[in-house]
Amino acid sequence: MALQYQIAGGTARELEASVEDAIRGGVLGPGEALPTVRGLASHLGLSPATVAAAYRELRRRGLVSGAGRAGTRVRAAPPIAARPPLGVPPGVRDLRTGGPDPALLPSLPPLPPSGRLYGEPPVAPALGRVARERLAADGIDTGHIAVVGGALDGVERVLGAHLRPGDVVAVEDPGYGAVLDLVVALGLEVAPLRVDDRGALPDGLARALDLGARAAVLTPRAQNPTGAAWDAARAAELSAVLRRHPEALAIEDDHAGPAAGAPALTVCRGLDTWATVRSVSKWLGPDLRVAVLAGDVATVSRVEGRQALGAGWVSRLLQDAVAHLWDDPATGALLERAAQTYARRRRALLAALASQGMAATGSSGLTTWVPVRDEHSVVEGLVERGWAVTPGERFRVASPPGIRIAFATLVEAEAPELASALADCVRRRPVRTG
Repeated sequence: MALQYQIAGGTARELEASVEDAIRGGVLGPGEALPTVRGLASHLGLSPATVAAAYRELRRRGLVSGAGRAGTRVRAAPPIAARPPLGVPPGVRDLRTGGPDPALLPSLPPLPPSGRLYGEPPVAPALGRVARERLAADGIDTGHIAVVGGALDGVERVLGAHLRPGDVVAVEDPGYGAVLDLVVALGLEVAPLRVDDRGALPDGLARALDLGARAAVLTPRAQNPTGAAWDAARAAELSAVLRRHPEALAIEDDHAGPAAGAPALTVCRGLDTWATVRSVSKWLGPDLRVAVLAGDVATVSRVEGRQALGAGWVSRLLQDAVAHLWDDPATGALLERAAQTYARRRRALLAALASQGMAATGSSGLTTWVPVRDEHSVVEGLVERGWAVTPGERFRVASPPGIRIAFATLVEAEAPELASALADCVRRRPVRTG
């Protein structure tokens, strides 16, 4: 195989570096297979144990996945800076990102003349006040809060505060690809949790915790990619499971906030070890890298302590901007309009898909999951018809295949055209021309 001639080295560390260079340079792309252990060992004149050790370290770092007869492949999003992803061809509608509609975001307020100085508290007083008011109104304990650089930053810091490499984390499946990649990059093991339209299934969570999972990352609403949202009954069931496992860490990733179009519910109240992370990216703007993290005293203390040794704090300028917007009645009215607009677009897309006989999920948020048999043929077929969506492998561990449609900018009138194109791809109809 030609690839093995581009991997070089005489030690496990050198082989690891060579594969990493190949991924970074685009020689090895997402999903591509590495040479077999015995094949590469024979080519380089090394022992299979040396090659196996290199592959094992690459798996531990989250650059590759798989082993044995299934082969070893580059992960969909290895945690190194590689060549940027390809854009969509001209004229193709991009429904991949999962971000908000820019037209439904507020304008940023003028920045104050100065920000935080050394020695001041890490949480800006204005943001602390409004965050406590809003989170407490949703039933979240705000006795201890921190400010982090977005939802994933918060999830990473909480996992790092409690877990060690090799620990098992229960993660939704299908679930947000960046969370799956983050867990692997931290050297943690994934226990997949099945999801329905009301979120993670309680029986699966109970089974994962019974088998030794140390933590669970759960999405209360706007679950990405399925659009699932808890109702009161599901939240109560999940909470009951967590209460039976007081040693487990529970993390709520409330990444969409008020834009989700579903009420905020929590399963963490009364738990010993927990964190709720509410990001502002989907409703105030992606470039506002701010999320409020509420949790038990030990978790918040560890997060802030580790943060102080690195980034130090989240910019006071950003915190004050978020506080101003979150507390502004005009922003509140815009958020309500945004949530209603996303809900109309979601309903239009689901109805159009149903009219084509296609099942799809989505009761909240900005994304819809459509089960399909062959993800890549459907994705390629849609591009030929003018639509770019994301193959489901980016979000799956053990769940069946599907595609994710990020519909935030998809106006209602476009939904029937997209649904018809998708039905053509699923049924393998030829592209219509003329």
